[in-house]
Amino acid sequence: MTTNVDGRDGVDVDPVDPDYPVTPVPLSARKSFLSLAVVLLGFTIFTPTMLAGAQLGPAFGFGELLLVILAGSAILGTYVALMGYVGARTGLTTVVMARYSFGNRGSKLASILLGGTQIGWYGVVVGTIGDLTAEAAGWESYAAKASIMVLTSVLMCVTACYGYRGMYWVSLVSTPLILILAVWVVVRSLEEVGGLGGLFDVEPSATMALSVAITTVVGTFVSAGTQAPNWTRFGRSGSQAVWACLIGFLVGNGLMILFGAIGAITFGEGDFVLVLYNLGLVGWGVFLLFGNLWKSNADTAYAFGVAGAELFERPTKTPFVIGGSVIGTVLALTGVQNHLIDYLGLLGTFIPPLGGVIIADFFLRWRRGIPADHAPVALDWRNIATYAVASGVAYWSKEAEVGIPPLFGIVVAVVVAVALDRTRTERVATS
Repeated sequence: MTTNVDGRDGVDVDPVDPDYPVTPVPLSARKSFLSLAVVLLGFTIFTPTMLAGAQLGPAFGFGELLLVILAGSAILGTYVALMGYVGARTGLTTVVMARYSFGNRGSKLASILLGGTQIGWYGVVVGTIGDLTAEAAGWESYAAKASIMVLTSVLMCVTACYGYRGMYWVSLVSTPLILILAVWVVVRSLEEVGGLGGLFDVEPSATMALSVAITTVVGTFVSAGTQAPNWTRFGRSGSQAVWACLIGFLVGNGLMILFGAIGAITFGEGDFVLVLYNLGLVGWGVFLLFGNLWKSNADTAYAFGVAGAELFERPTKTPFVIGGSVIGTVLALTGVQNHLIDYLGLLGTFIPPLGGVIIADFFLRWRRGIPADHAPVALDWRNIATYAVASGVAYWSKEAEVGIPPLFGIVVAVVVAVALDRTRTERVATS
């Protein structure tokens, strides 16, 4: 008999969906630390992240650039590690955990925000693949570009439908190859400036405020990192999840930003795919593009799949993976990749406070487990109010260009959640 919804106790039953999108992952379905690290590292080894590095590279000396990347990656890695810990301890996805933090109705806000953002980003990536492949092949026909978009979307969708297993095997094969190729291009980049010493001697050619630079690093994956529990719920312990998240979001994401910065400094181009094109390595560029974006966008499709399962309270993610992929592909065919970046950046301001509330609520109320007979309230006004205040502060920070908006949103969410929790008269028994 199940006693706690903590992902560790309970009877192992055959689920409708083997990825347990709306129920805790049982112990028998948990994965090894290596498996978890491979999936999360594969998620963050993402070529568009290098574009953020390209914005930073020309604005700082190399020594200062390293400090900026380290500071931003430390903030991002710590936040995602805490989210990952919650996922491993509860066995729940981010959107299902939101039921206990925001209530059954309040959790729909999380599903719409997280799922909607990921569908939009899915479309951006599919469109980017079509555009860059057409550029590499010299195709000017819209039909040829559209065909590439549809075919790659089908491949990503199928991978996501296979769930954790599909993403693990794609990441296991493609991530090492992409890293080897990226390191090789870095070596070629260093040859352009006379080695590591020459890189330190390059003078900045642009300016950027330090707070803006750190925000750029944090913002690269803070929205996707909020959904880390989608994968860490398969971890066997909270500590495994923490270390896997640090490897993926501190090391993996930090390296991609660094690679992009070096490319911008030496070649004047932050996207390594285009660097490879410039080096005459079109074939390798296409390989890097497909291998990298395939696995990352499969993770994206998986994320909006589990969000849809929670939103419509269905036991399987597959229909929502397929439906979201179709919508994302239609957006790509209409050129969404040329217009959606600012929109996604705005949503990135509003998503981190969501994670901040879930983290605080977990440690305040659920760290010993969620009783199996506990029914979430319809709407938890305290946490809804906390989210609203934290989002308002993050938005003000962004508009006023004061501080680091994602960090402000997370910290304010935690502080307000702790303060309002003291007003609760009801207490949930956890033993």
